[in-house]
Amino acid sequence: MKSMTGYAKVQSTLGDKKLNIEIKTLNSKQLDLIVKVPAAYRAKELDIRAMLGQLERGKVECIISEEATAASATAFNADLLSERFTALWKLATKIGASTDTLYSHLVSMPDIWNSSADGEVTDDEWNTVAADLQRAIDLCDQFRAHEGGVLERDFHKHVNLIEEKLRLIPALEGERIDTAKERIRRYMAEAAVKEVDENRFEQELIYYLEKLDITEEKVRLQKHIDYFRQTMADEPSCGKKLAFVAQEMGREINTTGSKANHAEIQKIVVEMKDELEKIKEQLGNVL
Repeated sequence: MKSMTGYAKVQSTLGDKKLNIEIKTLNSKQLDLIVKVPAAYRAKELDIRAMLGQLERGKVECIISEEATAASATAFNADLLSERFTALWKLATKIGASTDTLYSHLVSMPDIWNSSADGEVTDDEWNTVAADLQRAIDLCDQFRAHEGGVLERDFHKHVNLIEEKLRLIPALEGERIDTAKERIRRYMAEAAVKEVDENRFEQELIYYLEKLDITEEKVRLQKHIDYFRQTMADEPSCGKKLAFVAQEMGREINTTGSKANHAEIQKIVVEMKDELEKIKEQLGNVL
């Protein structure tokens, strides 16, 4: 089982340049990709998004940023500076704007000091970046698997408690039947019924108890508990399925409570609901 929360950071070295590749993931119902890359890599954004699709689901933010080194910081694109200065100087002259600070603004632009910023990425550069991006994706996936393990242990704890409380119910059911019989007899006594056909009474009692019977609910709840455990063990991406199973568990617990007609059983039902809510709170983080 995996969590949707993940993080990874990898540095990619390309000659005198360094790229920082950072991936952060959070929970989301669908795959929601946010990709931020340097201008030179915008042509590769579709390829980057396709690779990030391996993370399946969640809000995924991938930031690839360029880090200047001592060598790259001194790289100066004189042609680009001259081209921009000429174009802006002509425009400023035409409209009567001041050109006093034009040069200082231009030299502060990052791409003036990085001659490859607007250039095309070579195949060798892209192969290196793609390999490092894949490494970041794998590290993020490992992070998710670790966080998923933490969630799985927590789910097992709460599911075990629900199962323990479920096993307490059968011991209370005999008392529940006796209580029902006494209640019916008391109603009959209060109604001044003098003669009672015992066979008819037993038939009506059976009919009444069948409406209160929770055997099916207990059996189904146990099956849902078993399936919940099996799904956690067998499927890495099981968040949606676990949510459906938890919903069915809640349905059986609620029906048990409505049919219990017994204070102690209803108390157990409340405790099971509490444990189930703790599971539901974390299910939104499961991949």
